[in-house]
Amino acid sequence: MSSQRLASTSAITALAPAVWGSTYLVTTEFLPPDRPLLASTLRALPAGLALLLFSRVLPTGRWWGRALVLGVLNIGAFFYCLFLAAYHLPGGVAALVMSVQPMIVLLLGAVLLGDQVRRVHIVACLIAAGGVALLVLQPGAGLDGIGVVAGLLGALSMAAGIVLTKRWGRPEGVNLLTFTGWQLTVGGLVLLPVTLASEPMPETITWGNVGGFAYLGVIGALVAYVLWFRGLARLPALAASFLSFASPLCATILGYLFLDQSLRPLQLLGAAAVVGAVVLAQPRAARPAPTPEPAGRDVSRV
Repeated sequence: MSSQRLASTSAITALAPAVWGSTYLVTTEFLPPDRPLLASTLRALPAGLALLLFSRVLPTGRWWGRALVLGVLNIGAFFYCLFLAAYHLPGGVAALVMSVQPMIVLLLGAVLLGDQVRRVHIVACLIAAGGVALLVLQPGAGLDGIGVVAGLLGALSMAAGIVLTKRWGRPEGVNLLTFTGWQLTVGGLVLLPVTLASEPMPETITWGNVGGFAYLGVIGALVAYVLWFRGLARLPALAASFLSFASPLCATILGYLFLDQSLRPLQLLGAAAVVGAVVLAQPRAARPAPTPEPAGRDVSRV
């Protein structure tokens, strides 16, 4: 793949975590309070069922089990942990906790994919973590134990989903919409009984709530995950994982624009560090090998 196509693929894939970065704003401003399971289920299940109705293709053979595993890791468990962290932590702090994901991908990729752990990857992880810390940590930022644990478990779940998605690929003949629909549906179905048993329905649903759920389902799930799985198929696992740092960047920018949060010089430095780490971790197109001279040609006389 050429350098231009790699850059284009990375940019399009980064749109998915950028959209996920808006989850914190939408959750706190538009969704009913203290309903992480309901938010997770309504984000995943309607979008997944819509894609299944469109494609009318179900898994076969071993892909029933694989779809279940990927749906739980990439969608069900990740969504629940994401919303739980969003309800218990400020958006930036939640994003910081979950920024350990590329480090987990680095280790799992070495074990399950045989990826080589290079020094540049470790340096990029450290730069990115430091950049996110500068970006999101502000005076008075609260650390809630439940939120921190949820963020770490969400990062572990998503990291495992990324690595296994790269290891298993996609079934032959199954398009991207169908593959995404399987996982969203599985994640939503796993969450549904837990939601019904654990969380009461809100007493009232406002139009703002409806708009928030619609945005998270259509844009935050259906569109974002199609772009994400498209990128995972074309990029190395670690490079794709680093694109998740677009999430705290987006969360910080939205907080500045809509929640009257400050944006100080240290945060700008952190943003620059995050962008630099992402660029550092992206793959480079291989240089073409030099064309050998024809045998017997005396190049010294050319």
